[in-house]
Amino acid sequence: MSQREAVIVGAVRTPVGRRGGALSKWHPVDLLGQTLATLVEASGLTDPALIDDVIAGCVMQHDVQSSNLGRHAVLAAGLPESVPAVTIDRQCGSGQQAVSFAAQAVMAGSQDLVIACGVESMSQVPLTSAFQPGAPLGPHYSPRELARYNNGLIPQGPSSDLMNDRFDISREDLDAFSERSHLRAAAATAAGRFASQMVPLTEDPDDLSSAPVTTDEGIRQHPDREKMASLRSAFSEGGRTTAANSSQLSDGAAALLIADRDFAERHGLVPRARFRALSVAASDPIIQFTAILDSTRKALAASGLGIEDIDLFEVNEAFAGVPLMFQKEFGVSADKLNVNGGSVALGHPLGSTGARMLTDLLIELERTDTRIGLQTICEAAGTANTTIIERV
Repeated sequence: MSQREAVIVGAVRTPVGRRGGALSKWHPVDLLGQTLATLVEASGLTDPALIDDVIAGCVMQHDVQSSNLGRHAVLAAGLPESVPAVTIDRQCGSGQQAVSFAAQAVMAGSQDLVIACGVESMSQVPLTSAFQPGAPLGPHYSPRELARYNNGLIPQGPSSDLMNDRFDISREDLDAFSERSHLRAAAATAAGRFASQMVPLTEDPDDLSSAPVTTDEGIRQHPDREKMASLRSAFSEGGRTTAANSSQLSDGAAALLIADRDFAERHGLVPRARFRALSVAASDPIIQFTAILDSTRKALAASGLGIEDIDLFEVNEAFAGVPLMFQKEFGVSADKLNVNGGSVALGHPLGSTGARMLTDLLIELERTDTRIGLQTICEAAGTANTTIIERV
């Protein structure tokens, strides 16, 4: 029996809306449902009953995002009732982990065709204390966990300042990176680089004549460095992380169709990229961002590639210090890193970001006729995912 190969045969995403902005009226189930329906149509899949599973990433699984949101999105999308779904949470990497689980199921031979996706409506779901600077740790931290670290665990915001200190990342570096993210995202938008992947949406989901949403809402066309420099630290006294060099609270969804290569070709689906490596790692839960370094090393070792073999890198901009840390550690050229901007500019709808980034990475590899891309995302409590894809 020949070895099975998991390939990407479709990838779409919504524009990313600001919290309280253009997508705030969309129920997250319908936001993901519209994305799933668009993915199926765009990929050329004529019989959606062939879909073996839908794996949906979502972080804040309460209120309107509770009770296996993925299954509700399948039904809202109008897909056959026979299509199952599951909802997972690996924090900011949930959408990326959904892709990994889908690819692994295909490689293992248990499934032939899987949708991997993610969604988050940070407008419609009440935010937890983790998003409030200075708030205490949430109730999900147990007494024994806290005791293990002598009550030294802290939220991600203050952790980002510890990372900045450890890796000697200056305030000027952070603000310059933030400015670059916005400028690159604005240039990519103006050049139409995101257009082919966008899910058609209107501001009012019940009124198709309302304003269309076609671009990411958080991008600043002309970021003001002087204003950035005037902002106070958002999380720590004397810290360097500010609202301007952190990711934005946002709404959005993204989805990819993953298939066995032989299955895809038999059913008229076009393989676009294969998976060279899928890794996950964990590290220090106090400085919560260094696991991307470990997961990247694991992915490179598994793929047999060196850092110099990677054409494009996507490192999630949860905070500007994260890609800067990655760049320092691996010596990555700035012209290969987040070339169309990232979450500082585009926004970070938690559960969907991994799927959005992989969609962006795939389409940029195609646009530039390059071959290999690496994506990595840091996650709360010190875990991370890394994925390496190669165009076929």
